[in-house]
Amino acid sequence: MTTLAASSRPSRPAIAWIGLGIMGSPMSENLIKAGYSVTGYTLEQDKLDRLAAAGGTAAGSLAEAVADADVIITMVPASPQVEAIAYGPEGILENARQGALLIDMSSITPQTSVDLAAAAADKGVRVLDAPVSGGEAGAIEAVLSIMVGGEQEVFDEALPILEALGKTIVLCGPHGSGQTVKAANQLIVAVNIQACAEAVVFLEKSGVNLRAALDVLGGGLAGSTVLTRKKDNFLNRDFKPGFRIDLHHKDMGIVTDAARNVGAALPVGAVVAQLVASLRAQGDGGLDHSALLRAVERLSGQSVA
Repeated sequence: MTTLAASSRPSRPAIAWIGLGIMGSPMSENLIKAGYSVTGYTLEQDKLDRLAAAGGTAAGSLAEAVADADVIITMVPASPQVEAIAYGPEGILENARQGALLIDMSSITPQTSVDLAAAAADKGVRVLDAPVSGGEAGAIEAVLSIMVGGEQEVFDEALPILEALGKTIVLCGPHGSGQTVKAANQLIVAVNIQACAEAVVFLEKSGVNLRAALDVLGGGLAGSTVLTRKKDNFLNRDFKPGFRIDLHHKDMGIVTDAARNVGAALPVGAVVAQLVASLRAQGDGGLDHSALLRAVERLSGQSVA
């Protein structure tokens, strides 16, 4: 099998980017800023226009995007979408060149990643699962945390690309390990947001200056990246989606199912998963996950606009 390092292609690999949503668009643009040639494909024309305006190339189809790519990066919502773009006659595995590297940065089930790596190996395509944490702001600022599953040699080859997208980049183990760590990340984030939301309602009902309170809490042991990133969302009731409740609902399903499979009890996580599901059922699925505050407000008898 021909690896990128051993090929006669340019030292800076050509990249195909599939999926140009809230995270994918700024991430692909950061690769362009870093000097990579990026060809993108997604279903929305305005996202393709944005990529072209940033210096990338818009492809007319998925097959066209990946045909000449050294590295293919995917960033789509969930396992069904990964499977839809990976398999079939128009999919990645049938149209990528032998020796290409597929980096799936979507947040999906660990088993989907394991199955994809096995199917790709039969086609001569190497795979890493590399989900991210940091939200839209982290994607824009190229400071994402990237948790990777796969082989060390392939990880080492992909590292320069990943370094253009994030700050903390760690190989966590074999295929599927990145997704397992991402599931744990989403558990921690959801529980943290819920705790922050409960604290906000408690503080406001107690008549405390909320901004002052969150400032001092952020400087102590209660401080967290979640509190720092979401403080203004809470203060301004600004729930413009950086990471939608719909997606966190999907991720909580992944972590609770994976935990059941390995026999790990998640008592607090199970409660928060139900609160996320409840918020989604009330029509707030398109809002940022900091909108868990709205659920606490409703439970506390406050009117929610």
